[in-house]
Amino acid sequence: MILHRYFSRRFMVSFASTFGIFLLLNGFIDLVEQGRRFAGTEAGPAQVVALTLLNLPQALYELLPLITVLSAIALFLGLSRSSELVVARAAGRSALRAFLGPLMMTLLIGLLAVALFNPIVAATLKEYENRSSSLRENRSSILSISDDGLWLRQGDAERQTVIRAEATNLDGTVLEDVTFITFTQEGGPIRRVEAASAELTPGAWVLTDAKSWPLSDSRVAEQWATTHASLRIPSTLSADRIRDSFGTPSSISVWDLPAFIDRLEAAGFSALRHRVWLQMELAQPLFLCAMVLIAAGFTMRPQRGRRVGLLVLTAVVLSFGLYFLRNFAQILGDNGQIPVALAAWAPPVAGIAASLGLLLHLEDG
Repeated sequence: MILHRYFSRRFMVSFASTFGIFLLLNGFIDLVEQGRRFAGTEAGPAQVVALTLLNLPQALYELLPLITVLSAIALFLGLSRSSELVVARAAGRSALRAFLGPLMMTLLIGLLAVALFNPIVAATLKEYENRSSSLRENRSSILSISDDGLWLRQGDAERQTVIRAEATNLDGTVLEDVTFITFTQEGGPIRRVEAASAELTPGAWVLTDAKSWPLSDSRVAEQWATTHASLRIPSTLSADRIRDSFGTPSSISVWDLPAFIDRLEAAGFSALRHRVWLQMELAQPLFLCAMVLIAAGFTMRPQRGRRVGLLVLTAVVLSFGLYFLRNFAQILGDNGQIPVALAAWAPPVAGIAASLGLLLHLEDG
């Protein structure tokens, strides 16, 4: 246990140092990028710094696999150069048991990242998207899903329209049991329309079996209500803009994602992309363990001469290869080409199996 604690402590020091370096580098780089992105807006220096701080957790969360593999490489290279691994082997401790402590620490880091860091990233990313959208023009449509149904907002410089529907199709272009309430820029309602269905066409919603009530004056709305077999309401929305209104799955906490998926599917939307993201987040600890095993397979052996650089390069390239394989599997899962579980869990399991095979071959022949 003393040896396990020693190796675990060495790994945590290496991980903390690498994480701190990436924190500073990404902070300065993102500060410049945010300043360039919002140069033509009303954002001042304080707002740019705030946007940088809000965007930084997401960048670090995405770089967590790279931070892990670099930390493991630094740890095992240090242990090999100081001959501590040689001493451990000479004392009867196999190399496979030697990295058990760092592997457990990696698993713990992955669990904490998913359980604690993920909600922080989701909250800061959502706030970043809201603030960045408010600094840009053309913030005309917002979509949300609740227990009451689907809510949309569209508008222009003169008026805003709030849309509520009981159900919709997969891309949000056909709404069922829909209500349109139009407001002026001053905030007062001027018209209410209810319809059995509404279909989004280029430039307008086409309503079927609609009834319209005027709300702009003191007249009795029901007396002046009109019915229409078909009614067109102008719109600047499109299927792509409706999908974009959801934001990214990463802006939703992993704890809130299952309930959001249920609401999404109850409203009629496809939640496949969110299901894939949820499973990939749950598989994150195993993926980080795969990164450590890849680093161990190429840097735990005694280092000789110029082979060190080649072995480190090989470990980094293979870890990047596994990372891109994971992203490719995610794309296939989002498109429904492969099952959700296969897209999320196959890359980390394959990386762990291949790395363990390499380690067993090197250690035990």
